[in-house]
Amino acid sequence: MGYRVAVVGATGNVGREMLNILAERNFPADDVVALASARSVGLPASYGDKTTKVQDLAKFDFKGIDIVLSSPGAKVSAEHSPRAAKAGAIVIDNTSYWRMDPDVPLVVPEVNAKAIAGYKGRGIIANPNCSTIQMVVALKPIHDAAKIKRVVVSTYQSTSGAGKEGMDELLSQTKSFFVNQSLDPRKFPKSIAFNVIPHIDVFMDDGSTKEEWKMVVETKKILDPKIKVHATCVRVPTFVGHAEAINLELEQPLDEVEARRVLAAAPGILVVDRRENGGYVTPQEVTGQDAVFVSRVRTDPTIDNGLSMWVVSDNLRKGAALNAVQIAEELIKGYI
Repeated sequence: MGYRVAVVGATGNVGREMLNILAERNFPADDVVALASARSVGLPASYGDKTTKVQDLAKFDFKGIDIVLSSPGAKVSAEHSPRAAKAGAIVIDNTSYWRMDPDVPLVVPEVNAKAIAGYKGRGIIANPNCSTIQMVVALKPIHDAAKIKRVVVSTYQSTSGAGKEGMDELLSQTKSFFVNQSLDPRKFPKSIAFNVIPHIDVFMDDGSTKEEWKMVVETKKILDPKIKVHATCVRVPTFVGHAEAINLELEQPLDEVEARRVLAAAPGILVVDRRENGGYVTPQEVTGQDAVFVSRVRTDPTIDNGLSMWVVSDNLRKGAALNAVQIAEELIKGYI
């Protein structure tokens, strides 16, 4: 007997990727339902070599659904994720709404899979922010080996992190540049073509943005509440793939050779680190890949027990859809 799975937000970037990954990984589903808003009802949604039609989320009865993979936006999730859980489904939610709820586990399977057991409180498991996911996957083996005291991270986040509208804006502004036209920004606060923008999400009282705040509080919840994190999150003119320059201060010594060894042995990580032209990974190369890629591992001599590294991952896959499906896989292994 397989499971009945519903994908909420099935017409968005992440929802489409969730459907693709369920099929790619042969998730044992007897039935997969695609759900979205009323304006998308009847549109085709691909699931492997099958095509289903999108149904209306607002009218859908979740009774009999086992697992919901949800990525519709925070406000929609606030309304419909509890409704699905009340009907008996376990919701794996990719929005920001539930992440810091103390009764909702925040899970990256390679890092804290055992936290999944906490789903019984609300029937909901939260997927972390895309930039947090790839960072904590890379931090986990280092933390286990030498205990991380402090993280300083600068991100280089692709336009797909802002959805299809963000990708479309980059494309249209790039095209207009070559015909000597200018387009006013709509999705982003400034032009994204041939530019970088140190501003993702809203500003907070302390001067950080909410994206930066997410990286701080989510890392503490997932990995260790004692870790100090300082983030600067930047939108860059790429379509898919987030990159991060990470600087660590450790409690114990860990040389770069041992750091590479523990990283290479950890689940979900591929180390590509040759000190030559092209001996590192860039966002363009990770599109469609499942792993978190680590390059440029090196000692930081300016602090005691300092280490730096470059971390890249496909934000639509490991940063969102794949992580959610991996949580579902863990659920059916030992929890339902």
